Amino acid sequence: MKKLKIGVLGLANIAQKAIIPAIMKCNRFDLYGIASRNIANKNKIEEEYLVAFYEDYQKMVDDPMIDALYIPLPNSLHFPWVKKALQKGKDLLVEKSLACSLKDVTYLNDLAEQNNLALVENFQFRKHKQLKIIKEIINDNKVGEIRTIRSSFGFPPFPDKDNIRYKKDLGGGALLDAGAYPIKIAQEILGRDLNITSALLAFGDSEVDIWGSGMLQKQQSSQHVQFSFGFDNHYQCSLEIWGSKGKLFTNRIFTAPPDYEPAIQIETGEGLETIKLESDNQYVNMLEHFYDCVHDFELKTNEYKANVNQSRLLEGFYNLAYQSD
Repeated sequence: MKKLKIGVLGLANIAQKAIIPAIMKCNRFDLYGIASRNIANKNKIEEEYLVAFYEDYQKMVDDPMIDALYIPLPNSLHFPWVKKALQKGKDLLVEKSLACSLKDVTYLNDLAEQNNLALVENFQFRKHKQLKIIKEIINDNKVGEIRTIRSSFGFPPFPDKDNIRYKKDLGGGALLDAGAYPIKIAQEILGRDLNITSALLAFGDSEVDIWGSGMLQKQQSSQHVQFSFGFDNHYQCSLEIWGSKGKLFTNRIFTAPPDYEPAIQIETGEGLETIKLESDNQYVNMLEHFYDCVHDFELKTNEYKANVNQSRLLEGFYNLAYQSD
């Protein structure tokens, strides 16, 4: 198995806390370099990570030694840098949300497909064993036919008022950051043939949306998803599946750290069952999936379709929310 040389384009918190450590644990990648426009990060990158420091993003994109890039930049910077990287032949793992509009997301995926490059939106929970077991429970008919899915993802306000998530020009807002998760998991469980049927966004005194809620409905079906999200909430990270025969509930569905041992509760007429799982590293798992996408045409193609459908639903949410105003 040939390792890929990967660069990290932007030293965001998620990169430092989760992805860079995962790259170092993953035997499919070599961390080649890290780009940061903050020169104060130079010593940390060279001495702590023992890799090359790039003060200029373009120099990293242009470096022919780098096979792939992980991009955790603010949302509004994804489009220009993903475009430049694809034009230079780099396979890409990009933080959610992939871009700020359906038009931009469609363009980027078309460009990736034209160049046979992987373009993966980094929803790590997709590759945690917790979701795999939940899908197996559904397929085994333990909760019966799904009637309703409820999902919440929200957290208290960020302590720094200058956080990029509060900046409109940087593609901030709760929907693209937190609301994207329950919309994504709905597709993982019910498929992509979903439409937004209800959408509400609240701004408070902010220039971006800080919380909201909505509903998705499966096409030609009564199966639906109720979801809530926000930056100004008591912490929630949950999934509930209510079926004809029972109910499934679990916590930390989106953010399980590598040492967390999830528990899935199944309630039926026979009583309450709790399934305890071993810990799992969803960050390493996603990197392995990204590597597989680089080498597998069908996996790449599936990611293109998933990326565009996710953006279709996000844009549909915005459109419906603003119509309601």
